[in-house]
Amino acid sequence: MGSYSLSSFKIRLIYSILNDHLNQAMPLDVVYANYFKKLKLQPQEQALIIRLINDVLRRLNYYCHIAGYKKIKDIKRHINKLILVIHMVHKWPLPKDLPDTEDFNYRKANERKNEADAIDNLKYGCPLWLDTLAYKELKELWEPVKEQLSVEHKCYIRVNTLKINIDSLRNALSAENISTSLCPDAQDALEVTSNCSIFRTESFKQGFFEQQDKGSQQIARFLEVTPGMKVVDACAGFGGKTLHLSALMQGKGTIIAMDNKEYKLKGLKERAKRAGAFNVTTRLIDSTKVIKRLSKTQDRVLLDVPCSGLGVLKRNFDTKWVDRTLEIKELINIQRGILDRYSDMTKVGGKLVYSTCSILPSENSLQIKHFLAKHHDFILEDEKLILPDASTDGFYMARLVRVKEDEVPSTKNLTANEDSLEATDDSNDSDANNDDKI
Repeated sequence: MGSYSLSSFKIRLIYSILNDHLNQAMPLDVVYANYFKKLKLQPQEQALIIRLINDVLRRLNYYCHIAGYKKIKDIKRHINKLILVIHMVHKWPLPKDLPDTEDFNYRKANERKNEADAIDNLKYGCPLWLDTLAYKELKELWEPVKEQLSVEHKCYIRVNTLKINIDSLRNALSAENISTSLCPDAQDALEVTSNCSIFRTESFKQGFFEQQDKGSQQIARFLEVTPGMKVVDACAGFGGKTLHLSALMQGKGTIIAMDNKEYKLKGLKERAKRAGAFNVTTRLIDSTKVIKRLSKTQDRVLLDVPCSGLGVLKRNFDTKWVDRTLEIKELINIQRGILDRYSDMTKVGGKLVYSTCSILPSENSLQIKHFLAKHHDFILEDEKLILPDASTDGFYMARLVRVKEDEVPSTKNLTANEDSLEATDDSNDSDANNDDKI
């Protein structure tokens, strides 16, 4: 690979994508879609461009350090220097005569690369605010997680059992040149192992699958639905978990998918139609009456609440380059309010699952403790924390059962696991002025 160097075409394309994203503030997925729709690259070429750019953005502080910049905002107008660093990281010959690189000193840059390789926060693309916050909450668990969050995420899909079984889906995808492998720890999941675009396939158009991380697929199963139940997905968004619930219920019973964003529910309707999930109805949360009308009526309630998303930074890496400490404090209050109010839709004997794509105890187990201390008609049946690893993102889920007040055990079980992660009261008190520090 030592003799390899990016072609001038690929360099111009990488420059354009990074410039549109960093300096024009365009969402990365939109930028990718714009360019790849026009250019029609070979799958291998497209995959290479995405892999290189994603690594830059996932470890932006690492690339900035090598390029000689202390703050991320300072590198945004010097994208060609990032392109030189890409070549250095991959040990490729440096392209010559790139604009704005006249003062780039390879020897000094290589010294800075050796420095960065020895500093975990740079090597793993971890900004100061995130490292401070996560270490306070996760202690010794944080170091291996920090490393895992720096690697490229894998692509998983969930078979839509309303329309097809997993073996038939594999065969259909294979006929469209999409290779997949089974996931022994997730029965509805397939890992996509080829570079082809799965959303251009006829299988996708037919509603045979949805893209969904295999860890995320555990949440709908954790709710323990069965055909014929009354179910609410109260923070449904675009409906990834809603559609999984419909499949698990074999299309029988009712699922009310709620959200406070009408455009998300519109997207959910389109996805549900494609998936054949005809037991799903949508409901906009535009007043408190929407929740109150369903008081104590639902067999199952899913609260996949808004969260920091720190468990899915492998795919949403943009969110870590601004200090979000204060935002996360606000999210914790929002989560608490949703749990307090929306839990009332659970009937006596019914079950509620609270879930996040965060790994912070302050958003997870501590929220459940706080809730159970106030709501004595709920008990904790089980909880699960999935930490990011080489194969999955990070998630938390807790399953609560609503009981009659006089049936509550005298010694209340606040956590299902004695080793549940704890956080100190100052777990979110990291320096709020760490914006852009790398």
